[in-house]
Amino acid sequence: MRIISFNANGIRSAATKGFFDWFATQDADVLCLQETKAQEHQLGDPSAPVDNVFRPAGYRTYFKDASTKKGYSGVAIYAKREPDEVLTAMGWPAFDDEGRYIEARFGNLSVVSFYIPSGSSGELRQDFKFEVMKWLEPILQQWLHSGRDYVLCGDWNIVRSRLDIKNWTSNQKNSGCLPAERDWLNGLCREGSGWVDAYRHLHAEGEDYTWWSNRGAARAKNVGWRIDYQFVTPSLQDKLRRCAIHPTPRFSDHAPFTVDYDHAL
Repeated sequence: MRIISFNANGIRSAATKGFFDWFATQDADVLCLQETKAQEHQLGDPSAPVDNVFRPAGYRTYFKDASTKKGYSGVAIYAKREPDEVLTAMGWPAFDDEGRYIEARFGNLSVVSFYIPSGSSGELRQDFKFEVMKWLEPILQQWLHSGRDYVLCGDWNIVRSRLDIKNWTSNQKNSGCLPAERDWLNGLCREGSGWVDAYRHLHAEGEDYTWWSNRGAARAKNVGWRIDYQFVTPSLQDKLRRCAIHPTPRFSDHAPFTVDYDHAL
């Protein structure tokens, strides 16, 4: 089973840069998108008998758009196999209405596309990010111990350690690298009892990044952050086979992150 997570920073923009042509070569079972920045009706009629770049042949497509602000946030799941159930709300409108969660269930396996808020725009959004973190923690703990197999994909807007960011020292007071954020995420991934970071499990000392600022030639200089993850329940840890971050071709300010599992969808 191959799962890809990708923050598109606009699904229509990523499409014009060739993302769906690249995706067609990946033989993925599930694609989790974040920041679609579109309303589903803008992506064509799903029942129309014509080629549609946003709904590639062989995949079922599911979207959760932002309802509070058009052209903002939004998540999606593309799946080869039809899910038994698709969920798009977690019960808190302030989070749900921004289009930040969608879950596809296949038997005992849940694949989630998450888009955790960024706090980089100012104090108000940083406070909301902390609220989301506090609210999410018991839910994620419940999922962890539910007996279901979970793969949590997405842009979490937090690095875990100095291995995950080029400029560690200078970012200690910046959103995404704040000690309180890192403590929260690392607490969820507590070794032996928490969520398993697929990349870090497979590359214990890896220093790869999934996001680069558009300023200062950050991508060309590889001054990046690893903030896009696939976190899995411990039941899937031994099924992790390989992973890859794809910084080229460039489809957005993020790179697609692919994980292969020894697990049938």
